Amino acid sequence: MSEFIALCAAFTAIAAMSIDIMLPALPAIGKSFGVLDPNRAQLVVVGFSIGFAVAQLFFGPLSDRFGRKPILSLGLGLYIAGTVGSLLVREFTLFLAMRLLQGIGAAALRVVIMAVVRDCFAGPGMARVLTFVFTTFMLVPIIAPSVGQAIELVAGWRGIFVLLGLTSALMALWMGLRLRETLAESDRRPLSLSHLAGAFVEICTNRVAAGYTLASMLTTIGLFSYIVSVQQVYGELYGLGTWFPVAFGASALGIAATALYSARLSRKTGMRTVTHIALVVFAAAGLLLSLTALFAQPPFVLTFACLSLCMMAFGVLQGNIGAIAMEPLGHLAGIASSLFGVVTTTVGVIAGGLVGQSYNGTVLPLALAFGLSGLGAVLIVLWTEKGRLFVH
Repeated sequence: MSEFIALCAAFTAIAAMSIDIMLPALPAIGKSFGVLDPNRAQLVVVGFSIGFAVAQLFFGPLSDRFGRKPILSLGLGLYIAGTVGSLLVREFTLFLAMRLLQGIGAAALRVVIMAVVRDCFAGPGMARVLTFVFTTFMLVPIIAPSVGQAIELVAGWRGIFVLLGLTSALMALWMGLRLRETLAESDRRPLSLSHLAGAFVEICTNRVAAGYTLASMLTTIGLFSYIVSVQQVYGELYGLGTWFPVAFGASALGIAATALYSARLSRKTGMRTVTHIALVVFAAAGLLLSLTALFAQPPFVLTFACLSLCMMAFGVLQGNIGAIAMEPLGHLAGIASSLFGVVTTTVGVIAGGLVGQSYNGTVLPLALAFGLSGLGAVLIVLWTEKGRLFVH
């Protein structure tokens, strides 16, 4: 069990590592390619995220048809190709294309691993496994920015891609030797438009699946807004400079600790109670920071506390809200995982990118992203649960 969780966490963490390790190096990457506008350097993150978001639509149905391991292998191959390409290109547009390819490969890993977990577990068991997986996923931001900054200082930003390439190659070996196929031949589904359309209709008309997917989509807007904007907010607005990885990692440590504790708490109080509490905290912290920022620049302590609370709540939500949304869809695990990922991530990336481009030297755009998306998520869950919150 421990190795299974570790392997799933490693595949899930590839996307986080590919984003977070870049954050301290964004100014150097922009300078290397002659990009003078700091907001345009955000495209290094956005390009990867777009590929990661949109491509999830395809890999779930493919894994339902051909099995989990072949699609995981395909994803790793695309990711490695994008990583090598990022090392070799000399134009910013081509570099963004290689980041897009990296994101497409990472999308396969994220979607298929969700389906693998659903193949093996259901209900609270699935929630616990996903929470442990996403706890490990949340540990990545603790060290990734510091690692990225250290590599950039010693070997330049291209050294980061050398590390990513070696890591993904080792993971391919680990998967090939230790992960069994979890989808039986008898459970594989055909690739047909009628089947896909029927599955889509079933998912969209399931109140629980649709409601919690929309709530997850809104909270993911906060996540990507944070990822895109936090380097400028902490590094420039509050002048942290090289201390940025420390602040970023401190928040991530709280995220991991809270997510890990929520796995234990959900066994006692239920997934829904934990999820609803986390949603309220997410919305309240974001709204508090928004109201403060409307009148003056909040002190760093308040900004750090509110953003950390939002991200800690997101760490709790990540495993639980996905498990609730996927619970009624075990017979459609691959397609459901794809649609869940596409809806949540695509909207999150686009909206987060717009928030990042709206950065104006204040924390207000980022604060509003958390506050308004959190409030919307609470209202959607309230509708989904027919007015009942905090119930087992």
